[in-house]
Amino acid sequence: MFNNKKFPSQEEMQKELQEFKENLEKKYGVGIGINLVGGSGSNVSPNATQEDTPEPQETFDLKFDLKPKDIKQYLDRYVIKQDDAKKALAIAVCDHYNHVRECHENPDASDTDYSKQNIVMLGPTGVGKTYLIRHIAKLIGVPFVKADATRFSETGYVGANVDDLIRELVTQADDNLELAQYGIIYLDEADKISTPPNIIGRDVSGRGVQIGLLKLMEETEVDLRSGNDVASQMRAAMEFQQRGKVEKEVINTRHILFIISGAFTGMEKIIKKRMHQSRIGFNANVVSQTDDAAQYLKHVTPKDFIDFGFEPEFIGRLPVHVLCNELEVEDLFHILKHSEGSIVRQYENAFKAYGITVLFADCGLRRIAESAIEQKTGARALMTVCERVLRNYKFELPSTGVSNFVVTAEVVDDPENQLQRIIKDSDYNQNTILQEHVRRYESQFNNAHGLEILFDAEATSAICERALSQKKNVNQICDEILTSYQHGLNLIKQNTGQTSFTFPIDVVENPDPILEQWIRDSYNTKR
Repeated sequence: MFNNKKFPSQEEMQKELQEFKENLEKKYGVGIGINLVGGSGSNVSPNATQEDTPEPQETFDLKFDLKPKDIKQYLDRYVIKQDDAKKALAIAVCDHYNHVRECHENPDASDTDYSKQNIVMLGPTGVGKTYLIRHIAKLIGVPFVKADATRFSETGYVGANVDDLIRELVTQADDNLELAQYGIIYLDEADKISTPPNIIGRDVSGRGVQIGLLKLMEETEVDLRSGNDVASQMRAAMEFQQRGKVEKEVINTRHILFIISGAFTGMEKIIKKRMHQSRIGFNANVVSQTDDAAQYLKHVTPKDFIDFGFEPEFIGRLPVHVLCNELEVEDLFHILKHSEGSIVRQYENAFKAYGITVLFADCGLRRIAESAIEQKTGARALMTVCERVLRNYKFELPSTGVSNFVVTAEVVDDPENQLQRIIKDSDYNQNTILQEHVRRYESQFNNAHGLEILFDAEATSAICERALSQKKNVNQICDEILTSYQHGLNLIKQNTGQTSFTFPIDVVENPDPILEQWIRDSYNTKR
């Protein structure tokens, strides 16, 4: 159809598109975005010539040699708990990418029967579902696209088209088509596209989306030029003007891994009904009536998904079922203290930018976790609590002389009063910092020697006073006090099995005689 039409110059096209954009802004308000030449996510300059336009990369060397334990160990660094989910994901991902590698090295392997390990993840919000998949994609080195299922509708209706997921994957792969076809697409809130049993008429945002996704999950070729994208069509017109033809760019979805997730609220009722209906004979699976939802969800079957509102063909393309459990206070505390992706690192860096060192005491982290658990949004609530507590600290402290402070339980419980005290009472702030260093020394001693030590309140105060008077740091003072204690405490451990010790102020003031007495007492106990 292009042959019978005279195309305007590139400058004329740009001018017309600019006028089109201005008209849209008049009608719908400012903020309408149009890439005048490149498609969505394109890095092509509006003034670029054909020679300036980067060609898509066509080569990619797939090297996958990970084992399931390698993936789980990597995930353990970032996501707390969810061990069963990590194992299931690690196995499925290895199965998938081992097959992809085989097909990459031997194209004939593509003809063998293989069921792709697409995954459905169940679990409440904030338990790490997205985080797990994002880090898996990062480890493997493939592009990752995450979207909410609720934004899509059946092709031809108002709403995003599921094919846009594939185009976004290409964008994330920097237009490397081969790399994009090994990527991961993650669709959250997939439970929202289930079809209610009593719906009347066409369900374009439920069943229609499932059918569209089914086509992608099976294997199809997706045109990278969206028919609804004005900029994409203009780019095609320019390509025809410059080259005399328009080459069709497509991507095959055969090796793209699809993962859907959701809370699936109400699924446990379906499973519970099925399981209690089938309690016949002595060998039936029985789950206690008092068990929580997770106890039922781990028994989910494809039939339960169908009863929930999914098409049999759709759920049949998702053979791997992964359950993520709800987090508890201890889990959130562990995330804050030990996870490499802890939100604590973000706040440390935020204050560091102003030359301020922030220390998070264990008591403060635990209180943050306790406050977050009340919000019922899992790990997502940790940032909400931290921001509520520390927002004014980020505003006020950079304009003061405060260079260090500690986030204690008192700071979490009463942030404003503690902020004023930190600013106005330097002795109070300094003493709090020194006490936190004592707590950290105790933790280091425990990690190094397997012995739990604790200086009581009086002993802690005495250490802080000595550090100030002698102008030494807390670690130096503690090392001087406990010079002989590692060996002595180990003797006591051998004699009595004791591994936890509380140090009174006498240990600070006269450590050796106290230790000698403890050792003599341990031998008496041994006899």
